[in-house]
Amino acid sequence: MNPKCDFYFDKNEQWQKEIEKLRDIVLDCGLAEELKWGCPCYMYNDTNVVLIHVFKEYCAILFFKGALLNDPNGILVQQTENVQAARQMRFTNLKEIVKLEKTIKAYIYEAIEVEKAGLKVQLKKTNEFPMVEEFEVKLNKNKALKKAFESLTPGRQRAYLLHFSSAKQAKTREARVEKYIPQILEGRGIDD
Repeated sequence: MNPKCDFYFDKNEQWQKEIEKLRDIVLDCGLAEELKWGCPCYMYNDTNVVLIHVFKEYCAILFFKGALLNDPNGILVQQTENVQAARQMRFTNLKEIVKLEKTIKAYIYEAIEVEKAGLKVQLKKTNEFPMVEEFEVKLNKNKALKKAFESLTPGRQRAYLLHFSSAKQAKTREARVEKYIPQILEGRGIDD
């Protein structure tokens, strides 16, 4: 147990019993506990394996390379269609966690084996993400913008493409593109 993580378990009244049980289960699998992104993260040889986090309707264990795990029980959830590697195991009460303890450990041990084997999730390339017409037109008209966008890291490029394409209306897509052109030209990501 890492005392830096204690606050996370103490502060969350709604899911406190559940996440404390999840913590016990994960630590029993021999992983090191660290605080990352404000959440308890569990590692094998300095590589992220699982994370415990809470939401309004559930608490969860997130498997960083969950897409590579066998899921014979069908309990791993892809958070959104754009999440490529991670998968969640969600819980809504303590009884559910206690009942599934052996299963949870089996998934964690498999995730550790994935790390030991050095397996990697094959991520979609940036050019496989849809580019909205409103942004494509701007790139074709503005060489500096095109060069700046192509100079961004693949992750930053994907973030912009996903943000632009998530707007349903053309007017909203156009407004989003206009809003972020200065940031792209400065070489910054969407959240910078």
